[in-house]
Amino acid sequence: MKISVTINNKPAEFDVMPDEYLADSLRRYGYLSIRKGCDTGSCGLCTVWLDDKPILSCSVLSMRAMGKQITTIEGVKEEAKECAQYLVGEGAEQCGFCSPGLIMTILAMKRELVNPTEQDIVHYLNGNLCRCTGYVGQLRAVKKYLGVE
Repeated sequence: MKISVTINNKPAEFDVMPDEYLADSLRRYGYLSIRKGCDTGSCGLCTVWLDDKPILSCSVLSMRAMGKQITTIEGVKEEAKECAQYLVGEGAEQCGFCSPGLIMTILAMKRELVNPTEQDIVHYLNGNLCRCTGYVGQLRAVKKYLGVE
């Protein structure tokens, strides 16, 4: 079945199965920054934006994206680079496997929240798992990136 979407501001058409998840479709069509770590919607590695809202693409059927705007980290490359520099500066990138999903969530948070507290930040990032960093460096980096100190 064909779906028409816009990915990173470019029209695209995909052939998808009715039971196929968006993470799988995106990877199959070359968007390799989309990673899967759990298939249960609990790790955040597969985070993309669907109509500018962060979603877990391993939990959304591809058919649900019909006619919508999908943004991957490639679509916000300059913002992502800036955010990544804060993570690197705080030693919070380690292996980098979780970075694309984490950065997409941080960028969405920056757009959505005004003057977030540390508690707001922790709550917003709750679904992003990292097996390397212990989160302290990530929290420092996010606070610096958002200008919250």
